[in-house]
Amino acid sequence: MSDSDSDSDDDYSATVLGSHWFSGPQQTRPQPQVPHQEAVPDRVEGSVLRFGPGVTAAMPAPFPVVAEPAPPRRRRGEWRRYTLAAAILLVVLGYLAWQRYGPALEVRDVTVATADPRGPGCDSTADVVAVVRTNGRPGTLTYRWVRSDGTQSEQLTERVPRGRKEARLHLLWTFQGRGTYGAEAKLQLVSPGQRTAATRFTYRCAG
Repeated sequence: MSDSDSDSDDDYSATVLGSHWFSGPQQTRPQPQVPHQEAVPDRVEGSVLRFGPGVTAAMPAPFPVVAEPAPPRRRRGEWRRYTLAAAILLVVLGYLAWQRYGPALEVRDVTVATADPRGPGCDSTADVVAVVRTNGRPGTLTYRWVRSDGTQSEQLTERVPRGRKEARLHLLWTFQGRGTYGAEAKLQLVSPGQRTAATRFTYRCAG
């Protein structure tokens, strides 16, 4: 081997060794990092995305479906309570209908008397009272007073409200002068029905 070749090989080897020496042991190069990829749906059905295998959500209906709730079962106690309330309501309505559309006013009895049984004194007024008892229905009494002196009143009326079973009708008869007079006051009921009732009293004035 020639000296030139030997020097060339030595230089080459020294260069290689020197390069290897300064480079140090060969380092493992890091692998290029692959960016993380998100899962991609394999198919799309409506608004539900399915990602690979596994449990998936149920498919929604193409239109809203509202399930009607089952009607609650009535308990026996509730039915009894409702039945009792309905019965009470019917009774009240029946009573109101009877009050409004029931029987008409009916007269049961008529009596006539003076407020003072002793009769009027000198130049005073006798208060004659007729008591008309009814069935409590609303209506109108039509009547007239007839006196024993030959006079009578025109037809008079008295309105009887609902629930009132007694009406009092008054006649004021005034006397003047001395002497004694036997008087009679009569009530003639024209309607409802025709009834007559009367009372007698004496006017005395001796002075």
